[in-house]
Amino acid sequence: MLETQQIASTIVAAVAAGRNLNVVLSEHLSRHHRLTPQQRGAISDLSYGTLRFGHRLEVILAQLLNKPLQDAAVRWLLLVALFQLEHTRAAQHAVVDYAVRCAAALGHPKAGGLVNAVLRNFLRKRAEVLTTAARSEVGLLAFPQWWITKMRSQHPQRYAQILEACNQHPPLVLRVNCRRTTVAAYLLLLADQGIAAQSLGGVAIRIEQPVPVDRLPGFTDGVVSVQDAGAQLAATSLDVHDGMRVLDACAAPGGKTTHLLELARLNLLAIDSDPSRLERVRQNLDRLQLDANLLAVDALAIDQWWDGVPFDRVLADLPCSASGVVRRHPDIKWLRRAGDIGRFVTQQRALLDALWQVLASGGKLLYATCSVFDEENSRQIEDFLARHADARRLSLSLSLGETISMDGIPEGQLLPDNEHDGFFYALLQKI
Repeated sequence: MLETQQIASTIVAAVAAGRNLNVVLSEHLSRHHRLTPQQRGAISDLSYGTLRFGHRLEVILAQLLNKPLQDAAVRWLLLVALFQLEHTRAAQHAVVDYAVRCAAALGHPKAGGLVNAVLRNFLRKRAEVLTTAARSEVGLLAFPQWWITKMRSQHPQRYAQILEACNQHPPLVLRVNCRRTTVAAYLLLLADQGIAAQSLGGVAIRIEQPVPVDRLPGFTDGVVSVQDAGAQLAATSLDVHDGMRVLDACAAPGGKTTHLLELARLNLLAIDSDPSRLERVRQNLDRLQLDANLLAVDALAIDQWWDGVPFDRVLADLPCSASGVVRRHPDIKWLRRAGDIGRFVTQQRALLDALWQVLASGGKLLYATCSVFDEENSRQIEDFLARHADARRLSLSLSLGETISMDGIPEGQLLPDNEHDGFFYALLQKI
């Protein structure tokens, strides 16, 4: 546990300083070759968990200190240990003992004594400390205050429920490749392997107890892919048919690209500005034995990649705050700032206007984000329709059997729940 605490606290500190969790985690795990699979799993769990509940843990820590803690390394070590004490089954005495030893290894004078005092004080006053922490919105909901305020203003009746869902562990959902098998057949295959699962409708299957992908029968051979049920709605909503010319803008990592190709035989161009991320699209295509044209280009620079032949369909899955998928990427809580939303809105507006130019008359464009913020979603579409007299919004039904509409929720907005993450969709037709 000593090494796992040390590494996890270093990882979360790097994320809080502005780095991507997956990148930092990968760097550290590759650097420590002697770690066992159990240690690697523990480091990942501690890193994700501490970042997921870190804002609440900071409120708790503030109660346990006589004055603000200036030493960042000790602060993050304490937050990791507090996460362990509050959210895991690790033995309390072991958590405290290893945290003290980690502090001593940092070489900071008196750090070990401070860590010991803080953690034992938490254990003594746990109920009181947690009750006091829950009196503040940050301590109760474990999100930055600006995020809570925005959600409360946009979803006053549901904001706490939405944020609570965003703090849960995400479900493991698969997309069955309809070219290779059926949902019913794959459920039987899972049952034979002792893996409990259930159909969510369409070709989505939720695994009850997540397992490594290499344990999923047929995964390597392209029988299934890992894709959130909400994300699966993009391809089915675009209404593609054999022979169509389709553009997938901002395509990486390729989940929606491959789903489109599973649904129909298409002339598909997938573009992304990041060559390394576009390589992941290629890898997914190869695993699923599918083919598409890939270009590493800026979607805004249409004169550099468009040949002038209009597309029948355009998937505009655009960069956004990713506020709807924060339970999968808890580092977003630390990387996003309130001012970022306006920059995303400006970028989305420019991309929508550019991509509208390459769409054929009568063609359809699906605007998609993994956001739950109105500025990036319903308001963005309202503004687009006001700018473009040749655009109309089409009604949209979920392939999982529901209408994308709830009382008080903007049309097209999916909020995180037990079956899917948060997404927004708007289907537009050029008239």
